[in-house]
Amino acid sequence: MAFRIRDSIRRLARLSKPIALVAYATLACIPAAHAQTTRDANQARPPQQAHEAQRDALGPGDSLRVTVFRYPDLTTEARVSDKGTIVFPLIGEVQVGGLTADAVGTRIAQRLRDGKFLINPQVSVAALQLRSRQVSVLGDVARPGRYPLEDSSAKVTDILAMAGGLGPLADDTITVMSNQGGKTIKTEVNLPSVMRSAQMEKNIDIRNGDTVFVPRAPVFYIYGEVQRGGVYKLENNMSIMQAISVGGGITLRGSDRRLQVRRRTPEGEWREYSAQLSDLVQADDVIYVKESFF
Repeated sequence: MAFRIRDSIRRLARLSKPIALVAYATLACIPAAHAQTTRDANQARPPQQAHEAQRDALGPGDSLRVTVFRYPDLTTEARVSDKGTIVFPLIGEVQVGGLTADAVGTRIAQRLRDGKFLINPQVSVAALQLRSRQVSVLGDVARPGRYPLEDSSAKVTDILAMAGGLGPLADDTITVMSNQGGKTIKTEVNLPSVMRSAQMEKNIDIRNGDTVFVPRAPVFYIYGEVQRGGVYKLENNMSIMQAISVGGGITLRGSDRRLQVRRRTPEGEWREYSAQLSDLVQADDVIYVKESFF
């Protein structure tokens, strides 16, 4: 672009001096105008959302490492107190609660500069352990417990993955309990629906202090002349034939005509009756496959 400007000026130099001066001034303003347009375009870009500035905010219980470039003696590891403060050499107590790690580094550098301890300190802060942002995962998961949130929130599927995934008898519908305005809000999430649907809003956000509970699914029991007796997850509209197949099928000595089901009545009593392969299984049914007569 500069080459074109110089070439244009040389051509205009053959004109009268006043015209050439005006043309030179006009052409010289082009780069400045272009730079101003670029700055205006940059300023017009939408700012980052507020939650992006808050997702890395520090809180009580978080552990930090503070280092000062060229001053290794000032390297400090500290835990944020209940008041949201840490103690740093030379400057004492520093309020860090609610700030990001970068903002904490800027604040410490300013305190060192204002106290005339260092001329131009370069301070970096790294979060070693985050305990202020945690969620609880309970129920039928591989590793129930409390887990830290790296950001201000995480999807429910991400939290379950942190807990090692669902157990073999986990229900499809999980419960999320959160505190909103001093009230406990309960939300149910159907995982198969989340995974099948393109509507990711069903994969809700889990935030600090939330509890994810994975209940145990309805089950049935099967024993007798089957390959693998035991307790199994009850699927929707499961028949006794399907239940037997889950247990590995009938042994050579078993008979699919000698099936017995022990079932609890609505009154809480247990009753036994003969069953057919096409009968539907109910929650807590006990299926017994008897030996064949021959």
